[in-house]
Amino acid sequence: MKMRGRIVSFFLLLILFAGTIGTTVNPILKDVKLGLDLQGGFEVLYQVNPLKDGQEITESTVVDTAGALSKRIDVLGVSEPNIQVESNNRIRVQLAGVEDQDSARELLSTQANLTFRDSDDNLILDGSDLREGKAKGDFNGETGAPVVTLEMEDPNKFGEVTAELARKMAPDNVLVIWLDFEEGVDSYKEEVMKPEPAFVSAPSVTSKINSSNVEISGNFTVEETKELAGILNAGALPVELEEIYSTSVGAQFGEQALNKTILAGIIGIALVFIFMLIYYRLPGFVAVVTLSVYIYLILLVFTKINAVLTLPGIAALMLGVGMAVDANILTYERIREELRVGKSVKTAFDAGAKSSFTAILDANITTLLAAVVLFFFGTSSVKGFAMMLIISILVSFITAVWGSRLLLGLLVNSGILDGKTGILGISKKHVHPAYEEVDTLDLTTKFDRFDFVNTRKRFFTLSTILLVSGAIVLGIFKLNLGIDFSSGTRIEVLAENALETEEVEAYTESIGYPTADIVISGEDKNIGVLRYAEEFSQSEIQELQAELAEHYGADPNISTVSPTVGKELVKNAIYALAFAALGIIIYVAFRFEWRMGLASIIGLLHDAFFMVAIFSILRLEVDITFVAAVLTIVGYSINDTIVTFDRIRENMNRRNEIKNAKELATIVNKSLRQTLSRSVNTVLTVIFVVVSLMFLGAESIQNFSIALLIGLIAGTYSSIFISAQIWFVLKKREMEEKGGIKINKDKKQWGSDEPVV
Repeated sequence: MKMRGRIVSFFLLLILFAGTIGTTVNPILKDVKLGLDLQGGFEVLYQVNPLKDGQEITESTVVDTAGALSKRIDVLGVSEPNIQVESNNRIRVQLAGVEDQDSARELLSTQANLTFRDSDDNLILDGSDLREGKAKGDFNGETGAPVVTLEMEDPNKFGEVTAELARKMAPDNVLVIWLDFEEGVDSYKEEVMKPEPAFVSAPSVTSKINSSNVEISGNFTVEETKELAGILNAGALPVELEEIYSTSVGAQFGEQALNKTILAGIIGIALVFIFMLIYYRLPGFVAVVTLSVYIYLILLVFTKINAVLTLPGIAALMLGVGMAVDANILTYERIREELRVGKSVKTAFDAGAKSSFTAILDANITTLLAAVVLFFFGTSSVKGFAMMLIISILVSFITAVWGSRLLLGLLVNSGILDGKTGILGISKKHVHPAYEEVDTLDLTTKFDRFDFVNTRKRFFTLSTILLVSGAIVLGIFKLNLGIDFSSGTRIEVLAENALETEEVEAYTESIGYPTADIVISGEDKNIGVLRYAEEFSQSEIQELQAELAEHYGADPNISTVSPTVGKELVKNAIYALAFAALGIIIYVAFRFEWRMGLASIIGLLHDAFFMVAIFSILRLEVDITFVAAVLTIVGYSINDTIVTFDRIRENMNRRNEIKNAKELATIVNKSLRQTLSRSVNTVLTVIFVVVSLMFLGAESIQNFSIALLIGLIAGTYSSIFISAQIWFVLKKREMEEKGGIKINKDKKQWGSDEPVV
């Protein structure tokens, strides 16, 4: 009866998961907020500066300015703007999906200081003479033209002003209305001669106006009157805003990036599912179910916290699949070992689940440390990547550890799998009878011919040669730093046809923005990346956007970074890597021992430097997402290293004493052979995802994907051939000093079921 009940429960849970996901996933997907890199839009980081000499910029001033910007954005009708007050008196504004980026930027940055002047530019009235919030778009009663109407605070004062102007002779009897008049720069008599003058309107006054209503007319569209009325109602900004960082993404780029990256994700995750089903069979099917639930929960949590999904965020979601698979693989490999020594399916399941838990916990915590550091020091889309990674780690722990064990445990405890090792991925010819009393430490593996310890010097030499060569290359060629770190302007154009470097160079020169730093990319060679050392102003960006959009048929992506922000990003990148490394070494030393912590960090430095050297050799651009990739690999690499060290510790604890280096080498070799299948399978599943991103995803995260691929290979190599071998050397030295190592089996390590040395 219990057997039938557990089987029924298993299938009821499958039906529940399928029904819940099938009926609610579409509404959840519709609620996902897309970042500007996926739907177009722009982001600006403003430095808040004093408007007048002696003005003090306080926290409340910055908050008030952010509120004024929010009111202005309401005029644009942007549904979900993101305005953040940051340290150092800065305000970050993100507007995803805004159609007219030029007008939006102008609307945000204009001072909105309305003044009424005479023909000699003398101030007559200013914004303080207007009734607050009374500006509105309207139509002229006689001509029907769009106008903006205002209400004066003191009609008598306005009457006196207009009476004075009416006494002047034409053409000096004008009431010139200015927005952001600049003393010593703007002049009515100069501007009136231009086809598009800088002032808003200059009506002639022929008689005294007793009404409190003022009508501003001009060559306005209906939309322009609404915007002008809105900006006047929002009020003049109390400060000056200086753009120190900006990026804009054309809608076509966003749509293409979204479509390509989703396709890459589907293919990458499908390959992971197929691998798990073929290699692990029934447990693999359970992993596919829990991975599907994992993806669903990630999207659900993401929408509930009102987070914004960016391109790196999608990459983090996909990488999270690899991490969730890792927990399943760890558990399944341990179960297979227990089955091979002749244990029953139920006993093997319990033992495998228990012995893999600490390794999964340690691996997730160290990766979480890297993600938290990345979130703290990252900016904009990198924060989105880190947030998605943090959510992924937490959710994967629930689904891959608790969910998989719940589902597989129902089948195991029902007894339906008793004696059926084949369905669990183990051929009966590889199972030892229980009476042989074979220990898991004595099991043969596919890698028994490899003597990792006694060939360590070869790998030390190989790594030394590679790192020295990399240092030489790095010293000669340096890094190809992106504008995130070097400051300047980066422009990405999307053309209908293939681009030629010479043609792009000639065109940019013809429009007055010459550059020889041009890279052509994309499957159809229709994407061009242009870089400039100087930081372009807002007016230059607007001019370039118009020129490039007209010439190539699509809005370009334009990013500018000031030298100040560039230096800060470099500093934050160094801090991020340093704090992540420090946190990991403290945790590993606390959980294991200081030698393992030191060996782990040497391995991480090896991986990070290897990635830097390869990027220098290939001349790939290093930007802020590269730092995200390095920190992600730090998490993955330490993950792999911890699993190896966890097995070494476990195998040491099976002995009472280790007498010599030969016994220690045997334990290290056995541990590496036992965990190598897990390492290969884990890195393989993540590589499925990364390679899909690299070849099928958006071009903007291609370098990010390449960095991940290099790091994954380097991380697996270092955990086996570098970190474990360095620990062996350190431990061997300790053993020689003490004349052997006695195992203290009574002492319990924090968070572990295993005794320690």
